Amino acid sequence: MKVRPANSADIPLMIELERACPTAAHWSEGQYQQAVGPRSDDPQRLALVAEASSGVRVVDENPDSSPCIVGFLVARHLASEWELENIVVAPTVRRKGLGRQLVDALLAAARKTDSESVFLEVRESNAAARKLYEVAGFRLTGRRTSYYANPAEDGILYRRSPFWPFSE
Repeated sequence: MKVRPANSADIPLMIELERACPTAAHWSEGQYQQAVGPRSDDPQRLALVAEASSGVRVVDENPDSSPCIVGFLVARHLASEWELENIVVAPTVRRKGLGRQLVDALLAAARKTDSESVFLEVRESNAAARKLYEVAGFRLTGRRTSYYANPAEDGILYRRSPFWPFSE
């Protein structure tokens, strides 16, 4: 898997992947355009995609002959911290370290900006994501009661702070 910065040509594939994952945050095309396209009036954004070599499909087992996006991460830089806004990994490649690779890339970007922390929120029922964050050194810091709809569910807050030096 190759992790690289996202570009506007990746947006349709990011949306396709996100729609195939019910636990993902569902964004509009405009939100992805804002995250991927640089704009001077927006906070600094980080949008990464994980690209698989040929032969891997996003959803089903029918291999495609061209590289495809099997994961992505979007984060934004706010003053002295980063917010992980969205992370998606294709069901066909989960539990192979790709989510951790994307989170580690975010942590590396945060270190380069001398930020104090990285934070996020996740559905309480998303056990796989919560495990990923905990293994990556994030700590549970709070709860947003009934934060999510369809179905109604609490949002669980995580933060990795301080993260100097980086610890495994």
